[in-house]
Amino acid sequence: MLADGTRVRILWALIGRELAVNELAAEVGKLPASVSQHLAKLRMTRLVQTRREGTQVFYRLENEHVAQLVTDAIHNAEHTSPGIPGHHLADADLVQLHRDVEGA
Repeated sequence: MLADGTRVRILWALIGRELAVNELAAEVGKLPASVSQHLAKLRMTRLVQTRREGTQVFYRLENEHVAQLVTDAIHNAEHTSPGIPGHHLADADLVQLHRDVEGA
């Protein structure tokens, strides 16, 4: 499940919060239909769970172990890039790194 970049981005976006499909789609820059297909796979493998409120379905990570798994995967991937991995930077430097990435 973590071999797909979109699924990793979806899981990363859900750490510490729950979001509806449209919110997730905007967060990861994909169409809602595509995000729904990824969420169906993530739900089938019990990496995410749902909560229905009226007509909306909200997604969140299944548990804190999934959050740790995703965090560790991201941190491990950061070590393959040149320079100091983002998770080793001081808070102010990390904030700047995220701003640089969002602006790119």
